[in-house]
Amino acid sequence: MRLALVTCAGLPAREVDDRWLCDALGSRGATVEQPVWDDAGVEWSGYDAVLIRTTWDYARKLRAFRAWAGRVAARTLLLNPAPVVDWNTHKRYLRELEREGVPVVPTRWLARGSDVDVAELAASLGSEEGLLKPCVGATARETLRFVRDGDGLARARAHVARLLPREDLMLQPFVRGVLDRGEWSAVFVEGRLRHAVRKVPAAGDYRVQDDFGGRDEPYAPSAAECVAAEHAMAAAEKLLGTKLLYGRTDWLWLDDDSLALVELELVEPSLYFRHCAASAAALAEALMARGRAAAQG
Repeated sequence: MRLALVTCAGLPAREVDDRWLCDALGSRGATVEQPVWDDAGVEWSGYDAVLIRTTWDYARKLRAFRAWAGRVAARTLLLNPAPVVDWNTHKRYLRELEREGVPVVPTRWLARGSDVDVAELAASLGSEEGLLKPCVGATARETLRFVRDGDGLARARAHVARLLPREDLMLQPFVRGVLDRGEWSAVFVEGRLRHAVRKVPAAGDYRVQDDFGGRDEPYAPSAAECVAAEHAMAAAEKLLGTKLLYGRTDWLWLDDDSLALVELELVEPSLYFRHCAASAAALAEALMARGRAAAQG
């Protein structure tokens, strides 16, 4: 079996998580390559299956990325499928999940090109701090944390004035618990929660990604946290009408210790295999099983 684990140009050298997946696939007899998604010279039909992995520049090239997914899906098995890519690359999916009973961070949705009163919207959230971020984003791109005072609102207005003419934005209360508790992520393979991690920002920052000095560690979620994560993944599968090969749910603890979903990552999430090689093995088995099933028609 010839498999593609798709990446992007200029991937940071520190990104090593897929090593465990490559090893697991290789030990099962698969040939594994890591082509760049927008390399025009790649013949995608030559692969038995194409697994989207570290395509982390897609947010800057969304239209091209979605079109690429459609072309690949017409030629071979793409996972997760192209309709999932379309749905999950814009955070409006959070509104749909909320209607399915998944708790999310309270959000005001700012439509591209609209005229909004940032101060009024921020006040409606009832928080002294706010967070602005694009609806299409990765690695904390263009996020702004601000205090709801004169200077903070001026910064927020400037941020909105610069970005809103060309893209949709989200305005949320800043959840201060992230500063000390961080956020936690549940990793799924074929609908089963395989392992979890907790991600903590560096001192003085709120961003949990390692790009900004954040760290991650294994995490054992409570029974209630597992139920929440499983419900979110099941809700996504219901909305999409498909069984997802892989996915990750990201959660914050609110001030009252309840949970709120921050993101549901179904396209190119880090899966933290360095903390659980068994999850890499599970994904390898599932991917190859799907590849064999597709080959048999």
